[in-house]
Amino acid sequence: MAELGLNEHHQNEVINYMRFARSKRGLRLKTVDSCFQDLKESRLVDETFTIDEVAEVLSGLQTVVHSEVESELINTAHTNVLLLRQLFSQAEKWYLKLQTDISELENRELLEQVAEFEKAEFTSSTKKPIIDIIKPKLAPLNEGGAELLNKEILRLQEENEKLKSRLKTIEMQATNALDDKAKLERALRDLQLDQGVQKDFIKAQDLSDLENTVAALKSEFQKTLNDKTENQKSLEESLATAKHDLLRVQEQLSMAEKELEKKFQQTAAYRNMKEILTKKNDQIKDLRKRLAKYEPED
Repeated sequence: MAELGLNEHHQNEVINYMRFARSKRGLRLKTVDSCFQDLKESRLVDETFTIDEVAEVLSGLQTVVHSEVESELINTAHTNVLLLRQLFSQAEKWYLKLQTDISELENRELLEQVAEFEKAEFTSSTKKPIIDIIKPKLAPLNEGGAELLNKEILRLQEENEKLKSRLKTIEMQATNALDDKAKLERALRDLQLDQGVQKDFIKAQDLSDLENTVAALKSEFQKTLNDKTENQKSLEESLATAKHDLLRVQEQLSMAEKELEKKFQQTAAYRNMKEILTKKNDQIKDLRKRLAKYEPED
């Protein structure tokens, strides 16, 4: 037996719909047959007809058949819409969204598969009794498990709303915290700038005082250096004079020693020379003391 790829329950639902469609189709075909039969009984009573009479009869038959076929097609389309409405309503109660592919309605392979399925199901040899095919109506989806599912969905939706509200509150708090942080950072920068200006001002004052102090010390050092230089020059001049005196005294001493040697035998001269030598020695000692006083220390 041909299969449609559906489970047993859905396949039985398809069979019920096909049975309904077959019955409607059979009624419409009987209606079309009755149109022809009425025409035969009402109009075909004469043995001969003219061309105009035949054309009139066929035109009337065409109008009646066209109306019946159009009515059947419209009714079939509306019936299909009602069937889809039932399916979509059930899906919406389960919060599902179904989709259809209209192009598959003209798939010749699938249409042939449905035809074979219908042929296999409704041939006289395999036709099932009606009592075996009748299925109970679908239970309302707002009872039992569906009701629990709906409650769970509502609970999750409420929880989702609470989470959204909490998230919005947290976002507002985060935004406020960021604003406060930005304000504090600006205040800190302003404070740092003020402190920097004050520090620069204090540094400028300290630098000015330091420069004045350094200038005063430099002036005093220069003055001291100048005084020391003058003293050093004076000492150097005194030292040079003392050295010259020393050389002169040494020369005189040398000469006196020579004279002393010549007149050593002369007593009076010796005494005089001794006195002179003693004086010179005193002068030398005095000069040495003076020289030692002005000699620079190592």
